[in-house]
Amino acid sequence: MKADYPLLGVLAREPMSGYGLSRWLENEGQFLGRKPSMTPIYRALADLADRGWIEATTVHSATGPDAKLYRLTSDGRAALVAWAHEPFTPADRPMAPDFIVRLNFAGQLGPDVALRLVETELDFRIAQRAAEEGPHQSSPQDPIPEISPAWLARLGFISHSRGWQSTSLYIGWLEALKAELAYILAQEHYPVAERPRPEGAIR
Repeated sequence: MKADYPLLGVLAREPMSGYGLSRWLENEGQFLGRKPSMTPIYRALADLADRGWIEATTVHSATGPDAKLYRLTSDGRAALVAWAHEPFTPADRPMAPDFIVRLNFAGQLGPDVALRLVETELDFRIAQRAAEEGPHQSSPQDPIPEISPAWLARLGFISHSRGWQSTSLYIGWLEALKAELAYILAQEHYPVAERPRPEGAIR
C-alpha cells in the first residue's frame, strides 16, 4: 500500500492525536493486522502531511502536554474516496488482512461500497474453492526411518483440514454479510451505534 489509507480512514471518522491513533489501533483496530507502534505512526503521519492529505493543529492542555490534532484536508478526503472506489484485488491467502482493512476504511463510505467489496471477495473465494480438489492432497514422500509415512499423511490431513474448515467458515460469513448488506440497501436502513465521549477529550 503506497499511502497509509487506514490512517486516513481513521482520521475521516474524527480528528485524532498520534497517541489517539495508537490507542485506536490497539482497541477498535486490533483485528486489522497493524501494531499500534508510535514510531511508524508518526512516520506515516509525516508522509501524509507532506502529501498535503492531513494537517495538524496544536491543542493546549491545562493538565498535561500540548497535543497535535490531525485532520484530513480536502485533498486527503479526495484521496481516501478515490482509494475506496478503486477495484479491489483479493489476496491469494484467505483471511489476509487486505480485505478486512479495505472493508473497514472503504466500506465506511456506505453499504454500497461495502457490498461491492464483499461480492468481489466472495466470488474470488468461491472460485478458489472450486479449483481445489479437497482439504488435503498428499504427495509421495520418503521420510527418515523414525517417521511413519502413514502417520505423516494423517498429520498432513489434520493440519490442512484446519485451514480448509476455516476457509469454509469464512465463505459462510461472507455470504451472510452479503445478504445483510443487500438487506440494508434495500431497506435504506443504516444501523448507528452512538457512544458518548467525555467532553473535551482528545484522541
